[in-house]
Amino acid sequence: MKAVVVPLAATLAVQALVSMAALTAPVLAPEAGAELGIPATLVGVFVALIYIGAMLSSLASGNLVVRYGAIRVSQVCLVLCGAGVGLAAVGSPGLMAVSALLIGLGYGPVTPASSHILARTTPAHLMGFMFSLKQTGVPLGGALAGALVPSFVMLWGWRGAALAVCAACAAMAVLAQPTRAGFDADRDPARRISLAGVFKPLAMVFAYPRIRDLAICTFFFGAMQLCLTTYLVTYLTAAYGMPLVTAGLVLAATQGAGIGGRLVWGLVADRWIAPRRLLSLLALAMAASSLLTAAFDPHWPLVAVIAVSMAFGATAIGWNGVYLAEVARLAPAGQAGALTGGTLFFTYFGVVAGPPAFAALVGATGSFAAGYAAIGSVILAIGLLLVLAQARRPAECTETA
Repeated sequence: MKAVVVPLAATLAVQALVSMAALTAPVLAPEAGAELGIPATLVGVFVALIYIGAMLSSLASGNLVVRYGAIRVSQVCLVLCGAGVGLAAVGSPGLMAVSALLIGLGYGPVTPASSHILARTTPAHLMGFMFSLKQTGVPLGGALAGALVPSFVMLWGWRGAALAVCAACAAMAVLAQPTRAGFDADRDPARRISLAGVFKPLAMVFAYPRIRDLAICTFFFGAMQLCLTTYLVTYLTAAYGMPLVTAGLVLAATQGAGIGGRLVWGLVADRWIAPRRLLSLLALAMAASSLLTAAFDPHWPLVAVIAVSMAFGATAIGWNGVYLAEVARLAPAGQAGALTGGTLFFTYFGVVAGPPAFAALVGATGSFAAGYAAIGSVILAIGLLLVLAQARRPAECTETA
């Protein structure tokens, strides 16, 4: 049990801290923007820069993990995220872009590094659940940012709050050190790092058709997830006429459903439904939720809006662990980190491209409902294609069960 719990706890803690760092800026935006004279709405650009940095660093993560070890890479990621948040405390608009990129460079390799560790330490029959449990570190980090950072602002101001998150990342990097001897024992100091090697994970993804298909699907899943969490509150207040506080509580319930969904779907993938088949069903379910969200109007009872939003969260936020576990399971021995990094390039690309495309459609139509209807239709098509692919390859479904 210790051999399973310790790596899970270590990777979960690192994931939560880097996620907290990435989500600190949106929490600080109102206070920082008011002092610096920067529109708080520009936080969207800040977040986009984070994920651009994550796209690039996720590609390099495979070779870095092999050469330096997953724990060492995780420690460096914590330092980069902490430095990025600390740099934001300087308050220079120009340095804000550098801050976002530093956080992104630290954010990208964390998931490949944790996949490398968990692929070696997790029993095959627990892969889906354990990877999903580790991925709850993402919403957990968001919850920490939402719960702690405002209190830090009240105590020390927004700059002090940023430095407190910086210190927390540094402390976690130090706390991870005792686990390095065991978890980084497989590192290869002779592995060469080159620019060509950075792009090798992309070539590897396309060399394995089943992993390639997953990567392409997660481009759309990542876009859907960010469109849900980014625009739901604005949609509910503008189209449904919901008070801001109530809309915030609905978003919190949606995020909570996403955490529960990650755990439940991981367990389902381990015990009852093959991961690829489950991902196709989740695509259909999130598409239906998005289309129902597009149908919201003031005549709907609040309980129905909450129920649909929670179903949306459980599917559009809850798929990640199943996907990561399946990539790790399909990857050749020792290549889980590199292939995870390669597939995450597509996931983060969807995260970067999805919200702006959604916003452009809303701007053109004047309707958030049109945005949710459009992305729901795209995900519906993806889900149907996945179902058809499963029907053509029934043997593969049995193999992955």
